[in-house]
Amino acid sequence: MAKAWTNILELRWNALAARERVLVGSACLLAVVALIWWIGVAPALAQIRQARELTPALDAQLQSMQAQSQEAKSLKAQRVLSYDESLRALEMSIKTLGAGATLSVNDARANVTLRAVSADALAQWLAQVRANARLVPSELRIQKTAIAAPAAGAAPAPAAGAAVQWDGTILLNLPTR
Repeated sequence: MAKAWTNILELRWNALAARERVLVGSACLLAVVALIWWIGVAPALAQIRQARELTPALDAQLQSMQAQSQEAKSLKAQRVLSYDESLRALEMSIKTLGAGATLSVNDARANVTLRAVSADALAQWLAQVRANARLVPSELRIQKTAIAAPAAGAAPAPAAGAAVQWDGTILLNLPTR
């Protein structure tokens, strides 16, 4: 069957004039080059363009991951605090939250209750607890509350960034005794 097709094509090719053979050959060559371009070259060029666009974002992500890795290594290198040392550091840090926070301890769990604590104070406190008491929250149940608008004639509202406060509870697991 294939032999019959080759014979037919060869007969037709031989029947063409020299000029027509050049045109048909050029058309076939152009089709092959276009096919190679669409299948082989264009996707590769698109991939290179995309890689150039993604490189800065991936570099930034890599630097962030390396910084987190360094932080994890430094945290692992710190000595483990005893129950009493950790509790003492937690009690000292709770004062930074002001009157809006209370601490209760039940065996190896510390429960911090928040009432209208600013977002900045909470973020600083969490960093301080992680660094000084070497504790991280095991459970968070907090919700954002907005400050009510002042009544007419009252003092102006705080800045937009300070208008958010947090209420709820944070549970921390203390080291074993």
